[in-house]
Amino acid sequence: MRVLIAEDDFTSRSILTVILAKWGYEVVSAADGDEAWAALQKPDAPRIALLDWMMPGMTGPQLCRRVRGRERAEPLYIILVTSKSDRQDIVRGLDAGADDYIAKPYDNEELRARINVGRRILDLQAELRSQEKLQGVLEMAGAVCHELNQPLQIVSGYSQLLLTDLSESDPRYATLKTIKEGIDRMGALTRKINNITKYKTKDYLGGKSKIVDIDRSSGHKETL
Repeated sequence: MRVLIAEDDFTSRSILTVILAKWGYEVVSAADGDEAWAALQKPDAPRIALLDWMMPGMTGPQLCRRVRGRERAEPLYIILVTSKSDRQDIVRGLDAGADDYIAKPYDNEELRARINVGRRILDLQAELRSQEKLQGVLEMAGAVCHELNQPLQIVSGYSQLLLTDLSESDPRYATLKTIKEGIDRMGALTRKINNITKYKTKDYLGGKSKIVDIDRSSGHKETL
């Protein structure tokens, strides 16, 4: 995960960069609020930001307000780094849009713990968005399957009637039987999709990607 460090003091910024890199984060640094704003507008913008309260250009709280005033494709977790300890100052920072704060001088383990909290929250938000997206897809798929079910039943029924009027030696019999089997297979698939209650995946293309495992997701043991 990428982390933005916005700190005007070169020494503090350098130390933070080294520490976060050791913790496994990819660090993007900025020397003032304007640089930090520019970094947050990029397509690969960091997901966590450590913003110093007092910086040239935009201050930490000003940058928070500007960030929160714009829609983002991915959420941003903001930690204000400040030497201010007055309760009202902390409230102002949080009201500006910060998710958390840490007071200078801070303990490195406390900083790591706060960053880890931010990472867990971002992971939970991503999981929630994934579930909401899946729910929307399932609802759409259910509507499509509902519309398909009746015509599939009609075609299957007429196919069966035609089969009863043909002998197995008739060259049309095998073709019609194949058509009916295909229709019945589609009908079984629509029923499974309508019964999906959980999200299970399986490897696809030799493990290069994953697709929904319809049998496991719908609780069906039959194989299409």
